[in-house]
Amino acid sequence: MNSTSEFFSSYGRFRASEIKGRYLSRNDLEKQLEELKKEYPVQEIGRSFLNLPIETIQAGNGPVKILAWSQMHGNETTTTKGILDLLNFFLNSKEDPEVKELLQQVTLLIIPMLNPDGADRYTRENVNGVDLNRDALANKEPESKVLRECFEKFAPHFCLNLHDQRTIFGAGEKAHPATLSFLAPSMDSSRTINENRKKAMQVIVSMNTALQEIIPNQVGRFDDSFNLNCSGDYFQAQGVPTILFECGHFQEDYLREKTREFFTFSILTVLRTIASGSYLQENFEAYFLIPENQKNFYDVILRNAVVAGEKVDVAIQYSEKIKAGEVIFVATVATMAPVLSHYGHKEINCKGEVVENIDETPLSENDIVEAILLNKEKLLIK
Repeated sequence: MNSTSEFFSSYGRFRASEIKGRYLSRNDLEKQLEELKKEYPVQEIGRSFLNLPIETIQAGNGPVKILAWSQMHGNETTTTKGILDLLNFFLNSKEDPEVKELLQQVTLLIIPMLNPDGADRYTRENVNGVDLNRDALANKEPESKVLRECFEKFAPHFCLNLHDQRTIFGAGEKAHPATLSFLAPSMDSSRTINENRKKAMQVIVSMNTALQEIIPNQVGRFDDSFNLNCSGDYFQAQGVPTILFECGHFQEDYLREKTREFFTFSILTVLRTIASGSYLQENFEAYFLIPENQKNFYDVILRNAVVAGEKVDVAIQYSEKIKAGEVIFVATVATMAPVLSHYGHKEINCKGEVVENIDETPLSENDIVEAILLNKEKLLIK
């Protein structure tokens, strides 16, 4: 099996190159599934509210069963891209003795797109406006029922709940974006650490150790407040070690193409440590040394800007809109203050110069600012 450096240097050979960017529709996935069916068992396990198919893909046939699901939120596509890359990696490496051994030890069952209606519309919720990750206990939506039935039939030993997170999150208090974040969800309101939750923590410790070599200080730990409506908490409460993955921002990577690679590496690390049982040697308490996610970033901060005669820091945040099958980023003024303690993924020192809208009006919160005037000179924000 490839070393870490070889894995990343050869990534182009197994990347699903037809899939890129932030938007990934059901039709995009279907094209990939048609190719994957030649090598992997692909099975329809249910339908969405709008009657679109929801499938599983199986890799491996080992005794340890791992269930993973992606695009529970339709606009969170990084993990789906990474899963497709992982499956291609296995095909590229099928003669590798370590890969053969890995796939003889584990059975990985993947739901690559749980929310196809939301995926087509690039929405977090399903077409009924329901956040499926808040429907685990009620289990009312058709997509939630598909996941629950799959969980009960497959009876996994581990669950992997795959998501994206916003660019606002940093890994801890310092200026480090949370490129990847993990959580061993709580199983009750007391946040009890039993043997099953401890296993999830140990697996995360293994991942964090490997990731620190490639994205040091950019791994975060998600908040573990208990909510039985969330699928991760629900499955953890059923006694199955469950791990939440959150793919976040890497420097200048708004399309999440680098984060995609780090995610694929992390899930491969999960499979390796579970297959070998090496995670059992990890100290679960090291999980709590991973810095907790903080909401301490904006996309752009204009420092030392003069707006309407006052010196302020101006925070700009991107929102995502779907247009003609492409995601566009809309830059909007989020807030202004004399000094902002947040960090910017991009920071511009205005050096006390006047900042205005392009039409020479003063900046205000909620203004859309694709470009601004800095001392009467046009400056592109994106």
